[in-house]
Amino acid sequence: MAKVRLNFIEGKWVGPAGKKYFEDRNPAYWKELLGSFPESGPEDVEKAVSAAEKAYESWRLLPPPKRGEIILKAGLLLQDQKEELARLMTREMGKVLKEARGDVQEAIDMAFYTAGEGRRLFGKTTTSELKNKFAMSVRMPVGVCGLITPWNFPVAIPSWKIFPALICGNTLIFKPAEDTPACGAKFVEILQEAGLPAGVLNLIHGGADAGQALVNHPRIRLISFTGSCEAGRMIAAQTGRALKRCSLEMGGKNAQIVMADADLDLAIEGAVWGAFGTTGQRCTAASRIYIERKIFETFRRAVVERARKIKVGNGFKSGIEMGPVINETQLKRVDSYVRSGIEEGARLECGGRILKGAAFKNGFFYAPTVFTRVSPKMKIIREEIFGPVTCLIPVKSLEEAIREVNRSAYGLSSSIYSRDVNRAMRAIRDIEAGITYINGPTIGAEVHLPFGGVKNTGNGHREAGETALDIFSEWKSVFIDYSGKLQKAQIDVDGMK
Repeated sequence: MAKVRLNFIEGKWVGPAGKKYFEDRNPAYWKELLGSFPESGPEDVEKAVSAAEKAYESWRLLPPPKRGEIILKAGLLLQDQKEELARLMTREMGKVLKEARGDVQEAIDMAFYTAGEGRRLFGKTTTSELKNKFAMSVRMPVGVCGLITPWNFPVAIPSWKIFPALICGNTLIFKPAEDTPACGAKFVEILQEAGLPAGVLNLIHGGADAGQALVNHPRIRLISFTGSCEAGRMIAAQTGRALKRCSLEMGGKNAQIVMADADLDLAIEGAVWGAFGTTGQRCTAASRIYIERKIFETFRRAVVERARKIKVGNGFKSGIEMGPVINETQLKRVDSYVRSGIEEGARLECGGRILKGAAFKNGFFYAPTVFTRVSPKMKIIREEIFGPVTCLIPVKSLEEAIREVNRSAYGLSSSIYSRDVNRAMRAIRDIEAGITYINGPTIGAEVHLPFGGVKNTGNGHREAGETALDIFSEWKSVFIDYSGKLQKAQIDVDGMK
């Protein structure tokens, strides 16, 4: 019998106030029940906020290097338990095991990187306009933060938020996605084992009710959200009315450009990995590929041939390259986009169907899908599908490719394959995106660099790297006057008194 799981509040595992639970199942084998998790609501969130507020007074005063030591220990525990956590992830959200290991490794990398920030929470010292006066800026914690994470990277993305928030001295309420609550719970268990004090990190499971309670709670000072653009817009409106700090990382409609002078085999490999890695369920997935016309037919044949050969199935099985879509709703959504593409006149080159048969009957599997003959007005070009679907589009020149890339309402990740450094530099300058890869796919972020995008992808913040500290800390300017007399800034400057 599957285990009934609990929330984690003030260092204790507790049931939900409403005594309601939801099921967590394996998308590759839906009959497998991984556990039942709390369907939390406002009362549970209130308890978590109270616990976080209580813990904040001592946690914010703990020296940052000491906070870093706890995060470092968590990273070492993640390292020790990497295989266990990766296997749980493959069971819970379906990505193939080697990708799940990469997801956990990203959290390990983030822990090690962030732990070092405990000795690098640098401010600035500067000159004063007045005599015998010293000026500097320092980072201060924000307070109680609400973190809402998605299911596609159920360990990596929580690490992008939790570790930087902790090193800055904040206390947290963490709500993982309903599709991956077990990974979220395991992450919290590891931090508890690492020695995180009670109340510093609180775990609330649930769906929209729990999320709304977090966003609207008056004593939560910051919301960090990764998810859909629709949900992000609502969160931005609600936090904006409350003048609450808000960090949003949302959708993408990412593009890869392939020029005729590119290493073609490398570009094909990158296109296939970018489009179908994690079953296309990445905000950085390559769903648009612009190919210089003179090599288009060669490229098309190769990508279609490779897509047809991708082995789809349970991520635990040897040789499987692509796992299931996360749930039945998303499976139907992907298929509806494919039907829309066909109806609007796009040419279906391969895939375009829900996979049936004995190997797929208990899961949510979709065939790797490639379209050609698409136009900029089609939904499959304009909207994020979040599934194993990509479009191949011929272009005459780099300039045309960049114009088409920039048509998108999103601007997260981009890529160009070319041996011409001048073209590469123009792409870096002119593509409207937060990330640009040269001779690499649109997926593959590294934790010490900023992650995020422009336009509808987010609201201007960046996760990971040093920039994450700017989300989770406040700047305080400090002036120390040792003149022994009243000095009036600006007024006393002219006379140099």
